Amino acid sequence: MYAIVDIETTGGHASANGITEVAICIHDGKKVVRRFETLVNPQRDIPVYISALTGITNEMVQQAPLFEDVAHEIFHLLKGQIFVAHNVNFDYSFLRYHLSAAGYDINLNKLCTVRLGRKIMPGLLSYSLGKLCTHLGIQNNARHRAMGDAEATAQLFSILLSKDNDNHISKALKQNSKEQVLPANLPKADIEALPVNPGVYYFHNQQGKVIYVGKAKNLRKRVCSHFTGNNPNLQRQEFLKNIYRVSYQVCGTELIAFVLEAVEIKRLWPKYNRSLKRFENTFGIYMYEDQRGYMRLAVDKHRKHMPAIYACNSLLEGHNLLHNLIETFGLCPKLCFIQKNDQPCNGSNVGQCACEGHEQPDVYNSKVLAALEQLKQALPTFAIRDEGRTDDEHSCILIEEGRFYGMGYISHYYNADNLQALKNYLTPYPGNDYIRNMVTGYADRFPQRKVMFA
Repeated sequence: MYAIVDIETTGGHASANGITEVAICIHDGKKVVRRFETLVNPQRDIPVYISALTGITNEMVQQAPLFEDVAHEIFHLLKGQIFVAHNVNFDYSFLRYHLSAAGYDINLNKLCTVRLGRKIMPGLLSYSLGKLCTHLGIQNNARHRAMGDAEATAQLFSILLSKDNDNHISKALKQNSKEQVLPANLPKADIEALPVNPGVYYFHNQQGKVIYVGKAKNLRKRVCSHFTGNNPNLQRQEFLKNIYRVSYQVCGTELIAFVLEAVEIKRLWPKYNRSLKRFENTFGIYMYEDQRGYMRLAVDKHRKHMPAIYACNSLLEGHNLLHNLIETFGLCPKLCFIQKNDQPCNGSNVGQCACEGHEQPDVYNSKVLAALEQLKQALPTFAIRDEGRTDDEHSCILIEEGRFYGMGYISHYYNADNLQALKNYLTPYPGNDYIRNMVTGYADRFPQRKVMFA
């Protein structure tokens, strides 16, 4: 037996909205044998635009029962049935959430008439309920009302049953089928094509635009994990509704996947990604020449269009580094913006300092260049050589002078001992402290995979 359900609500997600109308048609596989419908008082105002769509007003539901008053009857109508709806995860998430709040838990097999329509009647321009009804000649004189849409869905389901020559419905109900949990618009073939390798996956909307990027140790398992459970919040419901396709890139290791995810989020700026979008190097050491010709060092916030000599995570880290350079190379604390008052310079060259004009620019600048050279030498250059996508290749990530350079794949037999030659095989990518710290942390944990360059 099938319970064909339609509901009207005050909004798009269950955790912050109420139900205003419920209709259930019990279908025996041939015809509807029982009907149930009721208005529900959602205990909150119905938005004007929803009233305009459904025709259900605050006055109509004022004397209607609360959901908790009809929950017992709805629960027993649904219990043991196969839950059927057009875009089933929406109706199911609402009823499951509100039934649970009333003390009733359901865990039913589900069928989505959107997904079934795509499989049984492929090639149509649209699989919305209204367009399908028009195409199939189904009359619906109460569109956007629960019983009108439930009756139309029941007629559609009867047609799908009669046309299901390839047993798509029974296949969808099998225990190991993922049809019940997949978003309505996502082809199952996209899931079946996913490998079990590490990699990066992309969710696309109807126009093909990437709306989410994720990383995975096991692509198929991770992608499927997005569709388990029935989280009723707005972001998840909208997210699932907008997924039309999944694509992916296989990576040699989980580390490559982590790095590529960070790069792709910055490149594509997907709508539903939150983390990593706004990660930037917080501070950096910058150098410029003043009007008198003196080279000056300063710690400043990250500048988007000016590369830092050295990226640092905090102002304190930058100041500590500058203090060391000042002490080691006799630099001027005023010209490095460490001393900012009007008092005499407190550097090591008191009375003979560049800030007072006693040291010529070329002499002072030579000390700055020596300091920068030491800083450059202290920044590590190394590669991580690890497993590849196939047995005859290795993955490779390059850190050059403390910065993430790029990554790629090299032959299993390639001797990666020449830095310039290696770079020809790698793809350069923009980096940041997040990527650098991730790669250097990995190198510390697995030193046997680290390749150093002279």
